[in-house]
Amino acid sequence: MSRVTGEYDTITTTGEAVRAFVPYPLPPRDPPLALDGRVAALLVEANARLRELELAGDLVPSIEWFVYAFVRKEAILSAQIEGTQATLMDLLNIEASSEAPVDADVEEVCGYLSAVGYAWDQVARDDGLPISTRLLSETHRRLLSGARGAFKQPGEVRRSQNWIGGTRPGNAAFVPPPPHRLPELLSEFERAIHDESDLPPLVRVALLHVQFETLHPYLDGNGRLGRLLITLLLRHWGLLTRPLLYLSLYLKRHRGEYYRRLSAVREQGDWEGWLCFFLEGVALIAAETVDTARALHAVVETSRQRLLHHEDATVLSLRLFELLPKNPLLSVSRAMTLLGCSRPAAAKALDVLEAAEIMLPRDDHRRGRVLMFEEYLSYLRQDTELEPAPQTQPQMTQAPM
Repeated sequence: MSRVTGEYDTITTTGEAVRAFVPYPLPPRDPPLALDGRVAALLVEANARLRELELAGDLVPSIEWFVYAFVRKEAILSAQIEGTQATLMDLLNIEASSEAPVDADVEEVCGYLSAVGYAWDQVARDDGLPISTRLLSETHRRLLSGARGAFKQPGEVRRSQNWIGGTRPGNAAFVPPPPHRLPELLSEFERAIHDESDLPPLVRVALLHVQFETLHPYLDGNGRLGRLLITLLLRHWGLLTRPLLYLSLYLKRHRGEYYRRLSAVREQGDWEGWLCFFLEGVALIAAETVDTARALHAVVETSRQRLLHHEDATVLSLRLFELLPKNPLLSVSRAMTLLGCSRPAAAKALDVLEAAEIMLPRDDHRRGRVLMFEEYLSYLRQDTELEPAPQTQPQMTQAPM
């Protein structure tokens, strides 16, 4: 099936004439979406897996630490798609030290955490901002709160032309709409969110993600914000009440296919191909997240029983254990703060957790040592470690979105 999904504006930028793509309003109408066959089957599967994920909070004793863990993993993965070199352990080390990040990559990840916390709070509150250009811009301001984003108009819709791939608009892989078209296009984008529609909510989420990436309304951070938008829309339409589904892991695994699917929507109008790719990802990641929830719950419960039966267990060590899922790296100073106790008492509580083989030393240094909840972290670290750089770099044909 082929359809036209937009038109081209010929503009002059950086001294050359280029064709900027301007998408038509959602939903696709000529012809309408074909929500049958494989798309229909994948939609049923994805919705079923989302319902299971919504219930996954019952598998863990505290939904707060479950959300804590997955938001941080998503922050790392979303940043890595854009080329950031920070790992989950880099982030947790900074949080354990209670110091401001000095590494620009970690600072970017912290900006994402600030952005997701703000945006989720807004959409979850009755008096919060609805999903709108204003909400996205305020979220974008927090996303680009670090030093790297200071000169990229944080919180402001772009006033100049941008492009994706290539060294200039003339040889770019994709040129988004010119800035003077964005006010109208963003208004249409908001209407597509809030107008009544017969389309299933999950299909609307998939369409809106592509539309946002096509508009590319900010000078930087569009990819991270577009992925965060998926989670906000799931909350908006009641598919998830907690921020537990993030597709960055799926998109990182299938980065090339992701870019090809976006291009196929713009060039051939292949919305159905995109929907199949998107719905497969939702079902897969939701199922993996449920499995991880079960595994983390088992780790915490097994460790708790080991501590309860340890001969040196104390009230403070038990209190500290219950704080581990949100503090998987601990120093004596951090334990003192969490427990509100003396240094010797905090050190004793940590020693008990180490003796029970729940916490392991991060390194061999005794001075200023840090212990980590290793078995728990082993699940969270999966897919977040950086891959070794190849000996020769392949030629880029598409820049990160």
